[in-house]
Amino acid sequence: MEDCIAQFLNFLRVEKNASDNTIQAYKNDLGQFAKQFAGNPEPPLSEWKAVSRDKVIRFVEWMKETRGYKDATVARKVAAVKSFFAFLAAEAIIENDPTENLKSPQVGKSLPGALTLEEVDALLEQPARKSTPEGRRDKAMLELLYATGVRVTELVSLNLEDVALESDPVTVRCVGKGDHDRIRPLPQRAVDEIRQYIFHVRPRLVRNKKERALFVNRRGERLTRQGFWLILKNYTRQAGITKKVTPHTLRHTYATHMIEGGMPLRTVQEALGHASISTTQIYTHVTNAQKRTEYDRAHPRA
Repeated sequence: MEDCIAQFLNFLRVEKNASDNTIQAYKNDLGQFAKQFAGNPEPPLSEWKAVSRDKVIRFVEWMKETRGYKDATVARKVAAVKSFFAFLAAEAIIENDPTENLKSPQVGKSLPGALTLEEVDALLEQPARKSTPEGRRDKAMLELLYATGVRVTELVSLNLEDVALESDPVTVRCVGKGDHDRIRPLPQRAVDEIRQYIFHVRPRLVRNKKERALFVNRRGERLTRQGFWLILKNYTRQAGITKKVTPHTLRHTYATHMIEGGMPLRTVQEALGHASISTTQIYTHVTNAQKRTEYDRAHPRA
């Protein structure tokens, strides 16, 4: 059974060009599915063709009732299981797909949270209060994130050569999902911080001259997603922001503020690297919802 999972993950990597994060998520979800029945009172699963539709349904019920997973989590795990069995059927490893026509939990699109302009200013101000190399690095990172809306994975994957300091305007090249790259122009405020970081700060952090990572930690090695998350949590607390702020919040904030400023939806789609315009359209709902809230506050009902 593990061999089949390995084949599927390799299929995702080679044929679908899936990211490492996606592959790891599928591996965890499928491993959980198999483990759920391994110690079951009924005969344990020894091959995937022994999986019935009822077993899959019981797995869904177990996630909801026993584990208390939210619908979004259940839907993601069901999608992983369905994709896996579709692969097994296509490869003739099983004759019948037990997940065929199985419906996933309905998940409504949640409106992503965004910071206000005042909150963004307060957040960006925090690292500037530190005189350490790490503080200047953090300022450059936050400015770049808010100026471009790149994903945190794209941010920490940047190399020195991805920033074209000699171009006009200065641009940054990031590689998104499916290895699709896009080039984003940088505003002068972000350019100033990145120049300062590259020429005066980064050399104080890097120990190995062969290191190409743009943003490095205090050991001179590439900064990780987890490392950035801890940095952001610290500055959020210092800025007195009570909202839940994640690395993705700045991406949401960028998109929301750009649309509020009149940027065409297609341009925002290209900037964010969304494959479908429908993914970007959620931000129009965000801005409309925010405007309704502001109107209601200004015109309270009797």
